[in-house]
Amino acid sequence: MRLLPFCFFIICFFSLKAQTSIDKIIAQVGKEIILQSDLESAYSEYAAQFMVQDDDEEGRCFVFEHLLYTKLMLHQADVDSIVITEQQVEAALNMQINYYIQVGAGGDARLLERHFGKTIAEIKKDLREQVRDKMYVEEVQRKITQNINITPSEVKTYVNRIGVDSLPLIPITYEFGHILKTPVVSESEIAEIKNRLEGYREQILRDNNPANRFSTIARLYSDDGSAAKGGELGFVERGALYPEFEAVAFNLKSGEVSHIVKTRAGYHIILLHERRGESVKLSHILLQPKPSAEEQVSAIEFLDSVKQVILDQKIGFSDAALQFSDDPNKLSGGWVINPYSATTKFDPESLDPATFATLDKLIPEEYSSPIVYINEEGVLSYRLLYLKSKVAPHRANLVEDFDIIKNNALDEKRENAIEKWIKNKVKITSIKIDEKYNTCDCVIRWKIND
Repeated sequence: MRLLPFCFFIICFFSLKAQTSIDKIIAQVGKEIILQSDLESAYSEYAAQFMVQDDDEEGRCFVFEHLLYTKLMLHQADVDSIVITEQQVEAALNMQINYYIQVGAGGDARLLERHFGKTIAEIKKDLREQVRDKMYVEEVQRKITQNINITPSEVKTYVNRIGVDSLPLIPITYEFGHILKTPVVSESEIAEIKNRLEGYREQILRDNNPANRFSTIARLYSDDGSAAKGGELGFVERGALYPEFEAVAFNLKSGEVSHIVKTRAGYHIILLHERRGESVKLSHILLQPKPSAEEQVSAIEFLDSVKQVILDQKIGFSDAALQFSDDPNKLSGGWVINPYSATTKFDPESLDPATFATLDKLIPEEYSSPIVYINEEGVLSYRLLYLKSKVAPHRANLVEDFDIIKNNALDEKRENAIEKWIKNKVKITSIKIDEKYNTCDCVIRWKIND
């Protein structure tokens, strides 16, 4: 059994559509039941996702297997008295909704609401049980596999068994470090930013239509990406924004404009449009203090001097990063971590264009000149890049890609452990399945109803 992530097509962006009215019980696992409508709804999503045109018996069995798997895990969660609190569910729901808004609706909560014809609160209500079930399943999986490790000899055995030609193809990868310098912003610049925001706030409050004036000013002057939409952030949940921003935003009244709020991104004023339960619809205007040209030149010259000290072999790269870098994560020794893989290896797709273009021109152990770097908050800095390694595209091997192969082997070992757990569990669990599905491979393989 190839174990897919639990959030495949059963809990996904489209899973809130209405189910059919069919309600025949087609399977029961302990106290957990599967309705015909559950299968039909999940199969419809599967068919849509994988563009299945005709009714596919094998695909239907595939979906049925994952429903059975889920119910077996939920049954075990009940047996083990696993507790998932409502606070945990709420936090996971907020993350899920924010993901849907950003990825599925381009950051506009209204598009999400229009797609489903429901408010954010109603969508959350529909998703709550599914998210809770997902958390129970993940906890049972964790308990089954928590003590599973893998040795180097097992990794080699895995490679020998699947064959070198079955190992994944690895794109060109880079390992690099940086030394970051953020130019100082003068107090006079900060004061100017605050004065501008106070002026905007007064204009808005004096206007007969404050919301329209707020939108116009945001479009003209805001430094945030939301400026094109008049500063609108749509509906947001707690936990999605900077804590200091939320502390003010969630205490505003409808139509109220905040005083200045400082965050890592800069200085804001906030407009609350409306509140729906624990969701608030917001707009904001962000102004980011900019360092002067002199301070920027000073930062570049500072990095040039650090580079020269390193090239003169008076200090090593990591020591220089710890001593001179403004990066809050410099305790890694200056090495940059890929947020997608949690490793130091980057492929071109996980790099921004400017960084990729710079690294691609370097040879290993070479330093770049200082280049502009703008972080996720939009703060301007400069940085030296040091290319530690550059590995050409290749098929994975145990020398250069041991960690990747090890993780694949470990995943397989965990899947095998869960498969073994299932086979043992069905022997002692009351499982009833409609005879129509007795020919599905999972029923035969797991020896259900024997």
